[in-house]
Amino acid sequence: MKLPKIILTDIDGVWTDGGMYYDQTGNEWKKFNTSDSAGVLFCKKLNIPVGIITGETTNIVKRRAEKLKIDFLYEGISNKLPIAQEICDSLNVSLDEVAYIGDDIGDLSLLLKVGISACPNNASDYIKSKVDFVTQKNGGEGAFREFVETILGTELIDKIVADFK
Repeated sequence: MKLPKIILTDIDGVWTDGGMYYDQTGNEWKKFNTSDSAGVLFCKKLNIPVGIITGETTNIVKRRAEKLKIDFLYEGISNKLPIAQEICDSLNVSLDEVAYIGDDIGDLSLLLKVGISACPNNASDYIKSKVDFVTQKNGGEGAFREFVETILGTELIDKIVADFK
């Protein structure tokens, strides 16, 4: 598999389990699986930018993106394809050189246009039937990391990991 020039991702249902948690005082909570941060780290080691395009707008996602030094963050986006095209134009790459993982209807138009598409195992069947591969992990359980590791392949991952020894 040819390496993508950029990896884009949805958040809710991919990095999270898709749940939205609220407490009595109005605070909103999301649970992220920290293993997904290794997927970002692998991309950074290879100078592959990572971008988040999500329909939600929350400080939670912004804080996570800042912590991981995500290259692109677009929130409150209902039509993700034009944003992805805008990112591609800024990097002088085509959608064929993009890898994208998403899990629901709002992701479908982008999933159908990118070079490598995927969704978590717990995505709906009508999404699973349209992507190049389905992760073994569910959203919120390390699906993004699995997506990146699958794209990069064992040999390349082993080389990156060896740098940490």
